[in-house]
Amino acid sequence: MSLESVTIGFVGAGNMAEAIFRGLLKAEALPAAQIIASDRHPDRLESLASSYSIQTTTTNLDAVKDSEVVVLAVKPQILSSVMQEIGPHIRPDALVISVAAGYTMAQLNTHLPEGVALCRSMPNMPALVGAGATAYVLAGSVSDVHRAQAAEIFSAVGLGIEVMEESLLDAVTGLSGSGPAYVFMIIEALSDAGVKVGLSRRQAQQLSAQTVLGSAHLLLESGEHPGVLKDKVTSPGGTAIAGLHTLEDGGLRTTLINAVSSATARCKELAAIADKALSDQ
Repeated sequence: MSLESVTIGFVGAGNMAEAIFRGLLKAEALPAAQIIASDRHPDRLESLASSYSIQTTTTNLDAVKDSEVVVLAVKPQILSSVMQEIGPHIRPDALVISVAAGYTMAQLNTHLPEGVALCRSMPNMPALVGAGATAYVLAGSVSDVHRAQAAEIFSAVGLGIEVMEESLLDAVTGLSGSGPAYVFMIIEALSDAGVKVGLSRRQAQQLSAQTVLGSAHLLLESGEHPGVLKDKVTSPGGTAIAGLHTLEDGGLRTTLINAVSSATARCKELAAIADKALSDQ
């Protein structure tokens, strides 16, 4: 396996970092002793060490200096200062993975050894329960080993998809990165509808969430087009077509398309702001 003999250093030990190394340990991709995580909060590190038996440190340099894979999992607003601190100490042959939104490869490369293998990714919130959708792009001196390592890391928290162009990560952010918020709103609206027609709040929410989960599972397992599955639920003159007519009349399809487009545009705006801030330093 591509990770069984490497050390992975996590710079930042928040929820996303925990989700990744929890998934790796569950998959037995590498021993816990080969994972080291840094964080500013000793209590957080003590809890992680107790729960997972990983190495921990309050010093970022300790997490990266001997690591073949470095995962940047700090908040975007402090990533630049963190990179200034650790960049010169990262191994030239390391794979550096960023899960921070909004930071481009060009911005990251200003602090890294020349040619270092770099992976920029966009995971989403369901990665916290091992059901994430992550798209990532690789650049620099990327070997087949680096590519396999990235694939194994992201598959540990759900679906991992490599894209060939960094610009596509803006679209990924608008779709799957922001998508859980859209789905949560849909589930909330379905739950409200269930209450309106007589169900208890608990019953309505359980039925709504399971309907979304089950429908997604059926789509992925069957490999059929969503329109084909929709038609299988819809009988002539029945209840489903009556509901679908109302959704079409309310512009659900167009609204969702516009939501993804708006989120994608906002991602590009934020990247431009971050780029300007970097150039002003």
